[in-house]
Amino acid sequence: MRSHLSPLDAVLLELEQEDEAAHMHIGWVGVFDPLPNGEPPSVEDLREQVRERIAENSMLRRRLSIPAVGLLSLPVWLPDPDFDVGRMIRHASLPRPGGEEELTKWVGDYFSQRLDRVGPLWETTLLDGLEGGRWAYVSKLHHCLVDGISGANLVAALLDTEADPTPEETQKRLSALVNWFTEESTRGVLMRMRGVVGEAVSGGVDAAVHPPKVREILSRSRTMTETLIQDELTPAPPTSLNAPIGSSRRLAGVDVPLADVERVTEELGGTLNDVVLAVVAGGLRRLFEQRGEEVDLVRIMAPVGLRQASEALVRGSEVSSLFVSLPVSEPDPVVRYRKILARTEEVKAGPSVGGADSAVPLAGLEPPLVQTVVARLAYTPHLLNATVTPLAISPFTLYSFGAPLRRVIPLLPIFSAHALSVTVVNYDDRVFFGLHADRDAVPDLEVMRVGIEAALHELASVAA
Repeated sequence: MRSHLSPLDAVLLELEQEDEAAHMHIGWVGVFDPLPNGEPPSVEDLREQVRERIAENSMLRRRLSIPAVGLLSLPVWLPDPDFDVGRMIRHASLPRPGGEEELTKWVGDYFSQRLDRVGPLWETTLLDGLEGGRWAYVSKLHHCLVDGISGANLVAALLDTEADPTPEETQKRLSALVNWFTEESTRGVLMRMRGVVGEAVSGGVDAAVHPPKVREILSRSRTMTETLIQDELTPAPPTSLNAPIGSSRRLAGVDVPLADVERVTEELGGTLNDVVLAVVAGGLRRLFEQRGEEVDLVRIMAPVGLRQASEALVRGSEVSSLFVSLPVSEPDPVVRYRKILARTEEVKAGPSVGGADSAVPLAGLEPPLVQTVVARLAYTPHLLNATVTPLAISPFTLYSFGAPLRRVIPLLPIFSAHALSVTVVNYDDRVFFGLHADRDAVPDLEVMRVGIEAALHELASVAA
């Protein structure tokens, strides 16, 4: 079975080829309680479970026919004849004492390594040795294989909806999850918890788009992106976050009660995404203050994924568009929040192109072209300062081998001249922030982590 790459997937491969420091994988860390016997699962048990649950036509069993996108050549997805779960599922132990410092250092090193394009473009490590007997899954998937939302769903497809599920309870939970996610997502993504997503609904495949058409779309997207940058879109304000990056990464995680976020929206208005933007602005404010840097506005890529953003633009829906400026110089957290509400409302209403908060004039174009233009804009140096991307996983607790998933650290890429990305997932009754940064450009990531916690505490205190 052969499947051609979609135009978006091809451009994601191109972007990684153009910059040695770019790692175009998404990832997550999922931390679990100990099993009832106090131990983590064995890597052999995990491998056997994955073998049972990956469908024969799953994208997880495929590799690229050639490792790179060329002017006259385009990879296709082929079944990997040498596919071996044992090679994809690995085991590691965290150095003692297995605390937060050891975890984030290990994970930062792990995500500093590119995926090998020779085999399937994903891998998972069973990591044990965490404090309190906890253990974790640490997973990488190339962005051309799945986007941020479907990537989270693909990982969730290997989990359970109950500690010891019966088929009836599993189906009941799955139905509830599908209904919830259809309401929450503008794309109405259907999650499957068992039997990993196959080709029919995978975001990484577009069998209807053939190589000549893809090459045409890629060429048109380059031209359109260059025109937009030169003639339409103003550069982002310069900050110390917009420095050259290397290949080494640094991570930090923050998690806050969902109830605190909901309290803010109930009392002050807005949405969960608005609260996310406000607390990120608070974290950035603290970071710049610590650096002695005067920054008025920070331009971020708006909180929608690439496929979601492009489809929303084409449909003309009310999902916020591409760029939003955060007023990081505003000291009052409530005033800062209200300014962000006003800015996001302006963007939804369709502001003129070229301002601090800008929509991009792509409506009316075919979705493949829109997707590739959005991707190139997102990875263009000096057009924005950072990316902030909220996602959703599940409204209830998920399990693996009967152990509940207690914590998530999500990750989306950073790229040339953009040293920071923030990914946010809403899971169970908490909101988890994953801070992903260049190791050298952002040695003070802990300052921002503390700033995000403080900013939410300020807003929640006012709302209370």
